[in-house]
Amino acid sequence: MRHRRTLCNTRAHHDGSPLYVGDPSPSLGDRVQVFLRTSLDLDVRQVHVRTTPDGEPRFAEATADRVTGSETWWRATVEMVNPECGYRFLLRTASGPLWLTAAGLSPLDVPDTTDFLLTANPPPPAWAADSVIYQIFPDRFARSGRDHGPDPAWVRRADWDDPIPWGRDGALQQIYGGDLWGVADRLDHIADLGANLLYLTPFFPARSNHRYDATTFDRVDPLLGGDEALRALTAAAHARGMRVIGDITLNHSGDGHEWFAEGSAVREDFYYVDGPDYATFAGVRTLPKFDHRSAELRRRLYDGPGSVIARYLDEFGLDGWRVDVAQSAGRHGGVELNDQVARLTRATVGDALLLAEHQFDASGVLRGTGWHGTMSYAGFARPVWSWLARERSTEFWGVPGPIPQYGGADVAEVMRRYAALVPWRAHTHNLTLLDSHDTARFRSIAGREHQHLGAALLLTLPGLPMIFAGDEVGVEGVHLEDGRRPFPWDTARWDQGTYRLYRDLVALRRSHEALRTGGLRWLHADADTLVYERAAPGQTLLVQVSRAAHEPFRAPAAGVSLTGGPDLRPGSPMPADGPAFHVWELEA
Repeated sequence: MRHRRTLCNTRAHHDGSPLYVGDPSPSLGDRVQVFLRTSLDLDVRQVHVRTTPDGEPRFAEATADRVTGSETWWRATVEMVNPECGYRFLLRTASGPLWLTAAGLSPLDVPDTTDFLLTANPPPPAWAADSVIYQIFPDRFARSGRDHGPDPAWVRRADWDDPIPWGRDGALQQIYGGDLWGVADRLDHIADLGANLLYLTPFFPARSNHRYDATTFDRVDPLLGGDEALRALTAAAHARGMRVIGDITLNHSGDGHEWFAEGSAVREDFYYVDGPDYATFAGVRTLPKFDHRSAELRRRLYDGPGSVIARYLDEFGLDGWRVDVAQSAGRHGGVELNDQVARLTRATVGDALLLAEHQFDASGVLRGTGWHGTMSYAGFARPVWSWLARERSTEFWGVPGPIPQYGGADVAEVMRRYAALVPWRAHTHNLTLLDSHDTARFRSIAGREHQHLGAALLLTLPGLPMIFAGDEVGVEGVHLEDGRRPFPWDTARWDQGTYRLYRDLVALRRSHEALRTGGLRWLHADADTLVYERAAPGQTLLVQVSRAAHEPFRAPAAGVSLTGGPDLRPGSPMPADGPAFHVWELEA
């Protein structure tokens, strides 16, 4: 008989979810109850919570609220004296003091950077936490067949099944003819999948198929159906209970933009121009960089009711924005205005959703009144690729060398490190993803079986999960541009098993509060297996994702399978197959 391992419950746990924080969105002056759970074998004698109101350390003793099974729940109160309240727990145990921060338990003093964080800043829109995002690259999703007039001179037309000419001249000018009317015509597919938030990559006129080189922000590209098509799409989506966010670059425009034209009254005010020279994004001459010192640029682009950001929310019905290369906007040499760009844009969007692209550590921009969340490449996509990739020679976001090889414990540790640096509310509003229009397709890197494991992680871990259109039917692509292949609307070409899996996982997430707003407790992580708990008041789910077959664990409690596997009985062996994933709802 194979040895059965026991899941190692976290000895002490707290996070910012409703199970542990009485009010995750407090106001200044509020007193918020916070809860800590500790295992009885830790032998905790006393607990204090430490805060630093106005910079002064303050300790408040917690009380033992209740004992459940093998755990004690402690209750304490923190006061929102400042817009941000950092707090940590001091545990007095039989073997000595321990600090608990978002980075975990430590017998040593630890820096304040990983303290748990509550913020009194305005919260993201209430609907965001229930979102499953579906990313659409408009030119490659669906054709409507409508006539949009003559093509601009830069366009190179392609048939829908033509290969992507990646790496060749003219690749970025190849147009397949998808448009916003086509997206509206295919909302049935998105609804059947269960996604409820459309994220459109840029729809402004440009000189490329990706449109991050806008030539104007005044209208929607006629190639995509123009203003009428965007208004019709948002109206149709709203009628189905879906929402739509757009994509804009606040860092740069295209060199064909009307503001950048020779002789333009605003050229030298809006851009870093010095005679024939000008600053660019990433050294690309066609992408001149905005100078955010210009009050008029800010007013026109993102600051206030007359700006581009406001106009498309008000007049076109958008429900928010994703901001491209947000980590660069407002930064150039000695000019450091990135925080101002985020704050002013957030103020303008009001109760709409504001997400930002960020490839690395975004903690510095998620602790104030800026972005609601960022694209979690560093805290989600990179560790998942590093665990599940089969093809490792591909670069990830231009990092030299092959994709590193992680075990499951490495994945959990990297995710924990990034999550520990930001308020829980920001962590859960980060956009999580396996791939995007800016990467190879995850399926081409990981293979079909591992794509399914990645999808399970995507839809059962905290964050706003994003599916890049085509992932759900098995679209591949070994390179950034190759990953932008047109959607195959001939269902005979779909991987139906992959489609059913994505649809089932989306339905699982949307029907279980613990997956949408619950906390996260890592219970086990080794080379090939991750086991974690997602818990909300009244509901606890247990998730096991295994890269390979392994020795079984003993079930910690009775549970009903939500993924078609065996139910759990306390102490019975859990499934040990792999590659595989299982989700159970535990009995109260």
